[in-house]
Formats: sequence, structure tokens, C-alpha cells
Amino acid sequence: MSEHNRPVIQDNSVRTAFSAFIHQLQDDICTALETCDGRAKFIEEVWERDGGGGGRTRVISNGDVFEKGGVNTSVVFGEVTDVMRKALGIDGKKWFACGISSVIHPFNPKVPTVHFNYRMFELYNENDEIIDRWYGGGTDLTPYYLVEDDVIHFHETFKKACDKSDASFYTTFKKQCDDYFVNHHRNGERRGLGGIFYDYQKETPTKDHQFWLNHANNCGYAFMDAYITIADKHKHESFTPENKFWQEIRRGRYVEFNLVHDRGTIFGLKTNGRTESILMSLPATVRFEYNYHPEPGSEEDKLLQACLVPRDWMAEKEAIALDWASKVNKTC
Repeated sequence: MSEHNRPVIQDNSVRTAFSAFIHQLQDDICTALETCDGRAKFIEEVWERDGGGGGRTRVISNGDVFEKGGVNTSVVFGEVTDVMRKALGIDGKKWFACGISSVIHPFNPKVPTVHFNYRMFELYNENDEIIDRWYGGGTDLTPYYLVEDDVIHFHETFKKACDKSDASFYTTFKKQCDDYFVNHHRNGERRGLGGIFYDYQKETPTKDHQFWLNHANNCGYAFMDAYITIADKHKHESFTPENKFWQEIRRGRYVEFNLVHDRGTIFGLKTNGRTESILMSLPATVRFEYNYHPEPGSEEDKLLQACLVPRDWMAEKEAIALDWASKVNKTC
């Protein structure tokens, strides 16, 4: 990043720490995904943004496991424009944002798609003084077939990560995830089976910038256990052309959400972000089949039904454990 692109801001320690975190997480997750794939490697493009800042875009494609995916970081800033004020509801003279964002689309329909991002945003007045700061992030799972044990594992992993920060976080952030990733134009159909999502989280006397950095760190590094464990479990399973057809139908729903509803996509486009990096989240192939409905009672239909009404995966885990214990006791 060239020197003339660097902002002059009084206290940059928070920016520096969060930027260092996202770059290290990017390195570690890319290494883990390459290991899971076994063949494909990420390619990297370093770019600068007109108006301030830049980023590192890393893309993996045509692998043994991952058909297309990216793990991107950006550290960007600029003047608050009228378009931003109207579209994003923010005010101030200048802004700064840094974050990491990823979407991974596997080739095998038995392996879920996954998305995550963790970010920090600051606003400044005419004197370059910080007037506001908030944090956001989350990780969510989009399977093509319902494997309840996998979804429970995913949610349990992020519950443990959230519990390190605050015992109330998982329940709160799960609901926000369920409520956010919704194709409202599809009668409330969820994009996937949830995870965690939080936004506009501000510092308090008991939850300062280090607290929110630690929380993002815990959740960011939970990705490896939460997702790669599932990918490793299913990546060698066989699948049919019909399975691939269904995957592309569901990918179409993914595209609809990202282009119609996703605030991150809208923010990037409204702030003159890098289009290639923003639209990296879109899968390589999709299908839009007119008025398509899966066969009632089919495996595809089971997944669709699970996307209509959010489920309490931790309660289901407890119910499964109780049922197992009951069966064991009866045989003893």
C-alpha cells in the first residue's frame, strides 16, 4: 500500500491489531483449505483501491475438493459520500474498514458451501478524531443435503467459541444469523442452516476493543474444526448428476441472496470496492429452473424443509444424547 494512501488518524493501535489478525487468519485458513483439497493452491492478487487502501484477494479453483473459493482481506478507507449516507445510514467525514471474508464452494454436492467474515469499521470527524467504531462477523453453513450430525457439530463448535466471550452470545448471534440470511422474496426461505452472525457491536466498559478482537479471533479460528472436519468427512463420497443438478439449484438461491440482500456486497459496491473481490462469493456454475420443486419426501426436499424454519440444533443434540442414554439403560 503506497504511503499517500495511508490515513492520518490519532489512535491506530486498534486498526493495527485488527489488521494483523485478519492477515494471519487468512494465511492459516488458506493453508488448512489447501491441505484439505490436496491439489489446488490459492493464487493471490494484491490490489489498491482508488480513494484509499487495498487488500489481498486469494482464490482457489478447480481443485479435487473445492470448485471455487476465496479468502480475502481488505484494509480500506475514504471520505463519507452522500451515497454512503443514504444507502448505509452512516455519517461523519471519513471512514475506515478492515476485514476478512470468505466463501468456499465445493465440487462435491455432499460437501457444504461455507461463508464467513469478520470486520471492524470506524468513523471520523473533520479533525480525524474517531467518533464511532463497531465490529461484526459470523460464519454460516449452506449444505446441499441434510446431515444432522454435521449441522450439530458446526453449531456446537461456534457455541463453544462464543461461550469463551459471553454465554449469551451463541443464542443471540444464532438468531441474528437465522433472521439475516433469508431470501425474503422466496417466502422466507433461508440460504442455509445457519451459524452465527453479529453486526454493529460497539465497545462498552466491560467489552472493549480487545474483547471484540479476541471474540473475532476465537470464532475465526473455529472455522477449521467447524467446517474442514465436515469437508474431510464427505469429500470422497460419490454423487450423481441429479445431485449436481440440485446443488446448482441451491447455488442459484445463494446468488439471489448475495445480490439482493447482502449488506457486505452492497457496502462494497457503494464504496467503490473491487468488483472482482466482491463477486468472488458467487459460485462457478448455477441453475435457475423455472418453478422447480424437489420431489416431496426426497433428500432434496428434506434439505429445503430444514431451510424454511430455523431449528434449535443444540436442543436436538441434547435430545439425541438423552435418547441414546435411554436405549443404553434399557439394555443394561
